[in-house]
This record gives sequence, C-alpha cells and structure tokens, in this order.
Amino acid sequence: MYTTLISVKDLQNLTASSTDYLVFDCTFELANTSAGNEKYLEQHIAGALRADLDTHLSTHNDAERANGGRHPLPKPEVFAVWLRSMGVNDSTQVVVYDRNGVNYCGRMWWMLKWCGHAAVAVLDGGLQAWNAAGGSVATGETLPSTLQTGNFSVRTPLLPLVDTATVAANLKTSQTLIDARAPARFRGEVEPLDPVAGHIPGALNRLFSTNLNEQGFFKSAVELREEFASLLAGRQPNTVVHHCGSGVSAIPNVLAMEIAGLGPTGLYAGSWSEWCTTPGLPCEKS
Repeated sequence: MYTTLISVKDLQNLTASSTDYLVFDCTFELANTSAGNEKYLEQHIAGALRADLDTHLSTHNDAERANGGRHPLPKPEVFAVWLRSMGVNDSTQVVVYDRNGVNYCGRMWWMLKWCGHAAVAVLDGGLQAWNAAGGSVATGETLPSTLQTGNFSVRTPLLPLVDTATVAANLKTSQTLIDARAPARFRGEVEPLDPVAGHIPGALNRLFSTNLNEQGFFKSAVELREEFASLLAGRQPNTVVHHCGSGVSAIPNVLAMEIAGLGPTGLYAGSWSEWCTTPGLPCEKS
C-alpha cells in the first residue's frame, strides 16, 4: 500500500500488476479554470481519470459544503458519491498527480485521507517525471468503467479538518499555524485573490513549493524533518494546523510533514479566504 508518495517506477509496476488501482489527473490553473481539463485532454497518463478542483474537489452548493472560503470542501458523503461513480472501492489504491508541483493533486490525497482511505499516494515528480521516464500516455477523455460502481465508504478520518471557530478559539494557545502562501501575500504586501491582505495573527510562513527539490521531487524525509524543526523552533508538530488561501496549496506542507514522520497535522481548509471574510476576526500584516 502506498500512503504518501509513489515513484514513477512503482506506478509502472502497479499498472502491470493485478492490483485494484486508479490514477487521477488533478491538473488545474487558478487563473484559467478550464486549462486543467484542456491539458488533460491533450495528454495524461494512460488510463488516468479526471479530477477537477472546481467540479469534483470543491462544491459551491451551500447544503453540501463542509466549510467556507473560495474552494469549499464537499461533505465526505457527497465526495463519496462521486468516488463510487468513478469506480473507487474501499480496496482501491488511488494515485493522484498534476503538472503543478503537487499544488492541486494534494487536495484529492488529503480528501481521501479525511474520508478514512489510507491507500492514496501522490506521484512524486508529477506528469513531468512520468514523461521523462517514458511512461505510457493517452489523449482525449478516459471514462470510468461502466461495469459496476465502486463501493467506497466513508470511514474514520485519518487526517483532521479544523474549522474557523477552532482556529479562532486557539489563537493564544499552543496551536501552531503554518501558512503556505507566498511570502509577499503572507506579509500583506499584495493580495490578488481575497478582499483583505495579510495573515492570521501568529502564523508562521512556509511556501508550499519549498518541499520540492530543483527537479520537482519531494526532498528527503531527513531534509524535510530538519526544515520543519527549524521553522517550528521548539513547537510541537502535533500542534500544527496548515492553511493557505483556500485550503489547497497548504496540503503539500501537510504531506511533507507526513513524509518527515511529523504527522498527522491539521488542515484549516477555509484558510485565509474564509478567515478574512468572517466578521470580527483579527488580521495581521508584517
């Protein structure tokens, strides 16, 4: 079972085995929300299904959402309906990837963990690594099997979701907030997406892409552990709650701490987009 990362070689071996597995392409672009689907149709790992941030990994139906912000999570039972329609079983090894340095596929990894599914892994290096190794690719749309729907069921969460009220209540306690946005956004110097610039008081800053090396692969567990230890400066890993702008780019930090053996850690999925639009909550610039 793969639960954090899977290498290109291991995925190639998986495709040649009799294992129950599915691959999902989660490529997305915030500035052009149709670009992810277009790139998927142009090229994807052979057999990969499509998982779109706006369409499948978020909901804008108030009755179905688990939180606020720009990319609200669908409630687990809502997400499970879609997973079953895609053929996902409780036994399925799920592999997710993108072309964006894990910025979007991490979302599906986390959601499956939140729903209690352990067997989900991120393809280390993404599509770029797959192509560099000569992996099989396809064009057009790959549709899920119509032979039978999956039997995916929601189980006990493996990673915790933290809400706005909890973050607000623990601002002056041992809670440790880590913000994955770019430093200029964190400091409040620029804000291209949300109505207020700044960050949650007391938060630390670690840009999500810091977890990758120059080749686009995750750094080693030892290196990640050292970097997080430096950032935390004595704070306990089990106090960490990750966030970003809308709960998406925070997840590479969640995954990195898992790889480093410092997890599980919390995710405030509403993130800055929910925090800064909730009346009465403090916002800080620095």
